Amino acid sequence: MSDAIALDVNHLSKTYGDGPNALTVLDDVSFAIKAGTTNAIVGPSGSGKTTLLGLCAGLDRASLGTVSLGGVSLGNLDEDQRARLRSEKVGFVFQSFQLIPTLSALENAMVPLELRQEQNVRARAVDQLGRVGLGDRLDHYPAQLSGGEQQRVAIARAFINRPTILFADEPTGNLDDDTSGRVQDLLFELNEAAATTLILVTHDLELARLTRRIIRLQGGRIASDDSTP
Repeated sequence: MSDAIALDVNHLSKTYGDGPNALTVLDDVSFAIKAGTTNAIVGPSGSGKTTLLGLCAGLDRASLGTVSLGGVSLGNLDEDQRARLRSEKVGFVFQSFQLIPTLSALENAMVPLELRQEQNVRARAVDQLGRVGLGDRLDHYPAQLSGGEQQRVAIARAFINRPTILFADEPTGNLDDDTSGRVQDLLFELNEAAATTLILVTHDLELARLTRRIIRLQGGRIASDDSTP
């Protein structure tokens, strides 16, 4: 871990609509996350967790405030530039897996590298799926895989482009307890090996406590921000 800042959020707000019907989902949120650290954003439903993740990853634009990802201000980028930055620096793991149903496990894992027109795509995807224990499931389609296996494909896909920052939105939310435990162990093992900055959005406090820092949202604002050594 270094003192470099992977994500810098300053006075971030997000409001939908205007006038008397305006809904403020995030209200003046600020924090900075050091590179190589593990972090959780927690809070009840409607607290603004997923909205915050979307803004931090450049999937949406803030109403007020700024986000810098790897030292690059997202507000200064157009849609194509933000997409390029995500391709170069960001990995995603979602609760709903977000696999392409018409592609095999191997083909799903290859997608980020193919979009970047990199070399040795198939060999790297085979290696990455082997790392998550799916070396014998390369040709299986998502519908032929269990929920835990689908999430392992998604994790392999997220790490394959060697992201500097990984956003995980309720990564174990659709899994039973046993499968959830195996998936979260895998997520943290791969994250530590790659020295990636992890930002985990979850309502599961047991999962959040596996990180070094927990930011709690309540009503769109930061209610607490606790770090462990």
